[in-house]
Amino acid sequence: MELKEIRAVYTENTIRVYQAYSPLIAKEAVERGRFGPHFSLNRMTWIKPSFLWMMYRCGWALKPGQEHVLAIDLRRDAFDSIVRQAVPSSYRPELGVSREEWKRAVIQSDLRCQWDPERDIHGNPLPYRSIQLGLRGEAVRSYVNDWIVELRDITDYVEGLRIQKESGISIDNLLPPEKPYPIAEEGTL
Repeated sequence: MELKEIRAVYTENTIRVYQAYSPLIAKEAVERGRFGPHFSLNRMTWIKPSFLWMMYRCGWALKPGQEHVLAIDLRRDAFDSIVRQAVPSSYRPELGVSREEWKRAVIQSDLRCQWDPERDIHGNPLPYRSIQLGLRGEAVRSYVNDWIVELRDITDYVEGLRIQKESGISIDNLLPPEKPYPIAEEGTL
């Protein structure tokens, strides 16, 4: 069985997730303290607690439309609820339901989870999987309006790390201090 582990920066009340956006969406979000009118409430949005997985996904803030990285502290009770209720993005027999039941759950749920190989600083896969969570519909509205405690643009930090990494300087001690996050209830995902 593959090792699945949520690693994150968290406190007693919050857990940090990352997203990357265009300058317009990111600037608007930082100014407002929450996402604004240029953020679409009508499409799936994915949140990632793993900093290095986000760096892999956004190319260290170099991919078009993902030039700004946001660190978003969410309420832990909201995050735990997302994890408990999320439907896996792909079917596996060990889910204990038929493929048809899983398909119905995907259609009915506003929450998705996907376990992807965690990445090292160079984008190489590591031997365990890291979670990303997809939100749509009512879940996106709750995320934007109720679950975010703090939202910061960390693009300058990301760019500094990228420059050092590309120069051959070790950035291991400069990465966010992620640690294993306790999954709220047994039997989830």
